[in-house]
Amino acid sequence: MFLLSRLALRAERCLVKYHVLFPFRKESSILLGPPQSIMSPLNDTKFKSAVFLVTGLPGQEDVHLWISVPFCLMYAISILGNSVILFIVKTDSSLHEPMYIFLSMLAITDLALSIATIPTILSIYLFNSREISLDACFAQLFFIHSLQCIESSLLLLMVFDRFIAIREPLRYASILTFPRTAKMGLAFVLRGVAVILPLPFLLRCFQYCRTNVLSHSYCLHQEVMKMACSDIRINSIYGLFTTLLTMGLDSLLIFLSYVMIIKTVLSVVSHTECLRALNTCVSHLCAVLLFYTPEIGLSVIHRFGKGSSPILQILLGYISLLVPPLMNPIVYSVKSKHLRMRIIRALVK
Repeated sequence: MFLLSRLALRAERCLVKYHVLFPFRKESSILLGPPQSIMSPLNDTKFKSAVFLVTGLPGQEDVHLWISVPFCLMYAISILGNSVILFIVKTDSSLHEPMYIFLSMLAITDLALSIATIPTILSIYLFNSREISLDACFAQLFFIHSLQCIESSLLLLMVFDRFIAIREPLRYASILTFPRTAKMGLAFVLRGVAVILPLPFLLRCFQYCRTNVLSHSYCLHQEVMKMACSDIRINSIYGLFTTLLTMGLDSLLIFLSYVMIIKTVLSVVSHTECLRALNTCVSHLCAVLLFYTPEIGLSVIHRFGKGSSPILQILLGYISLLVPPLMNPIVYSVKSKHLRMRIIRALVK
């Protein structure tokens, strides 16, 4: 009897436990739902909390401090060189000509491009700070792409200036007046801003739930859009459209302008005059090559070179953004005798 009572008591306790625990498990399953509903929010990175990780030179983390030295020098020289160009053109009334006005606009663009990119690069190599928020990333890519479009437009305006000076030297001052020059510059600036402005707004509509490590030390549209887990066909098509409308069209017009310049120069009888005319285009031609060569190479790698070396992409990215602001003041100061003499005179004083 004692054994039967113990078994009955144990059965009653098990029954009580079952009735107590079963409703809890049932309610928990109703509240929590299936496992997929628990894991999906974790796999979906929210817009406001997501960040991107920019990248330095992979595998060179031990020498990041030494790598920062040339970047600091490039930053300082770019800021100083373009600031000197602006100061000389502004203070010297003899330089208030279309050629030097376009050059000062190019210097402003290079200054803004350096300020928009190099601080992010230095933060990686000096402080190992790789995180960048989505809003900051969108703002940076807007400034980078719009400033590159503006620089491409200014190079087109500068070759147009050289074409008019060589083709119509007597009518040069009446064709390129100061108001007309300012209007052309403003129109191309507005074109660059208007074409690039939709890009960050299109990117804000996406959810970012994939690997958020960028292959460059700054944000580019063609990279950020690949991090989205949405359909990016609109961004890809619009990005290609903007490239063709701005840099593609500008480069084609620059090429045609040089064809017409060469045709005009070859019609000159005097060999000395022919060389003198071509010499005025050397600095601009160097600026065009410095700007378009790495830019075209980087664009081709991003779209078609999926198996290319990551270091090659990073180096081309650095060259395309850092070399033109660094070299443009040097090239124009060396090749333009008038500007070089004004700089030397200002330094001597």
